[in-house]
Amino acid sequence: MNIGNIELGNRPVLLAPMEDVTDSPFRVICRKQGASVVYTEFISSEAIIRDVDKSIHKMEFEEIERPFGIQIFGGREEAMHGAAKIAEANNPDIIDINFGCPVYKIVKKNAGSACLRDLAMMERMAGSVVDAVQNHPVTVKTRLGWDEQTIRIREVTLMLQSIGVKALTIHGRTRAQKYKGDARWEFFKYLKDTPGLHIPIIGNGDITSPEIAKKVFDETGVDGLMIGRGAIGNPWIFSHTRHYLETGELLPEPTIEERLSTCADHLRESVRHHGERQGVIMMKKQYGNYFKGIHNGRKLRAEIMLHNEMQPILELLLNFRDEELFAVA
Repeated sequence: MNIGNIELGNRPVLLAPMEDVTDSPFRVICRKQGASVVYTEFISSEAIIRDVDKSIHKMEFEEIERPFGIQIFGGREEAMHGAAKIAEANNPDIIDINFGCPVYKIVKKNAGSACLRDLAMMERMAGSVVDAVQNHPVTVKTRLGWDEQTIRIREVTLMLQSIGVKALTIHGRTRAQKYKGDARWEFFKYLKDTPGLHIPIIGNGDITSPEIAKKVFDETGVDGLMIGRGAIGNPWIFSHTRHYLETGELLPEPTIEERLSTCADHLRESVRHHGERQGVIMMKKQYGNYFKGIHNGRKLRAEIMLHNEMQPILELLLNFRDEELFAVA
């Protein structure tokens, strides 16, 4: 599979952009574990053109993260055009447009999945980004439709292809579903069977294990898969999935020592990148999955949540024994 001139090999597995999750430290870990492409959190086009420090910080990356994409969203063509130019100046490998976020505060600004209600607006928005970006492929991430009555994903795909979008990621739910119910993978096959389609289709939604990834590839024929929530605190899902796709063999789950050591490295990188206070906060979404299956893991997480500085958390992580008893109930 190729995105523009970026060669990703057969059956690539990508890390989905996730707000407050896919910062540079997490992206680095996922790339080391075999993620084929990693993306920033979604970044407001309005904030980018206004040079808001937080948004500029979100675009920073390490060379090890390549192939690396910056994802932008917005509700004004002029802002999207300007933000795309600024994002490209940071020299990522891909510029991605978020047409899928279902959150009300985004939708009310005509951004994210709001464009699924008005395909002409989506075409103008995407076109403004394609026109702005000169040397990098533009991709899109979206959903099946606004609701059950407005699923026009074939029309959306061919429209985006016609204006120069180089790949499309589909989350297998409508905006109305948000994250409820099962992702509808049958639409991936429906898209792959579309006459005249030549850009890659990347499936997203409920990809939580190597076995599920293989099932979706085999049954739908998608070109790639994107993993989101299944990677939180579980970066091994990429290396394990790639190994299973190549060999049919399941790798053993990471040991307790591997989980805690990687978690500690992640914390150090988070603090280095964000500063101590924000770095510790950013890690809070990760601990639950890092400790999944560890005896007394919930108590370890509860103990960690009491601390706002890195060092006592590191001491807990690196000195932990699974039979440990905590004072926290």
